[in-house]
Amino acid sequence: MQSTLLKRLLTAAALVAATGSAFAADLTVSAAASLTNAFKEIAHNYAAQYPQAKIALNFGASGALLQQMAKGAPVDVFASADQETMDMAEKQGLVAAGDRHDFVRNALVLIAPADSKLALKRLEDLGQADVKRVAIGNPASVPVGRYTRHALEAARLWPMVQAKAINTQNVRQSLDYVARGEVDAGFVYATDAALMQDKVKVVLEVPLDTVISYPIAKTAASSNGEEARRFIAYVLSPAGQAVLQKFGFRKP
Repeated sequence: MQSTLLKRLLTAAALVAATGSAFAADLTVSAAASLTNAFKEIAHNYAAQYPQAKIALNFGASGALLQQMAKGAPVDVFASADQETMDMAEKQGLVAAGDRHDFVRNALVLIAPADSKLALKRLEDLGQADVKRVAIGNPASVPVGRYTRHALEAARLWPMVQAKAINTQNVRQSLDYVARGEVDAGFVYATDAALMQDKVKVVLEVPLDTVISYPIAKTAASSNGEEARRFIAYVLSPAGQAVLQKFGFRKP
């Protein structure tokens, strides 16, 4: 099904590309913070292939990006780190069900500063007296925070860890806090931890009963719908997927 969808998107993009100037416009892409490095490279490669395209990238917590769109911010493509946020976008009429596509998966991990001497091996170890601060994305607006809360609730550890939580605005802030040693541990995606292997260490991959799946969609209010579809087709293409896998994302 994925390959058939990709063929349709690429065919549509090729047909519109034949008009030449149809894509000579800015394209605004709002994407989850965890996609920052990968999407910067994808946008660079895309612009090299389609010189007339001008892409503006906007990164942040998926929930915050949704709020921006709801308030009228001009966005052509929205890439969320979870299905829940995209579901809300769909319910609010910001994206159409037929325009959303799952493009990568990720994993939730618990990390600590690279030089940490704490004996952290299990989630239960966060209850140690020496563990005083744990970076967690705000569950109200940050998908990694919702995944974290879900995992800790399933393990019956949420109240204990919540008392030590330092809420962050997005996953990259959690990563930075751990890397700088400002907290004793933190929850981030595996792809984020991989970016700072010299400053953080992965304690464990957190078990989840749900898949961390990222959807991408053309927005309903896009003024550059055809180019938005072409960009999404590129993300789904082998070239786009190769970049995402380079940064540790898993196949959808």
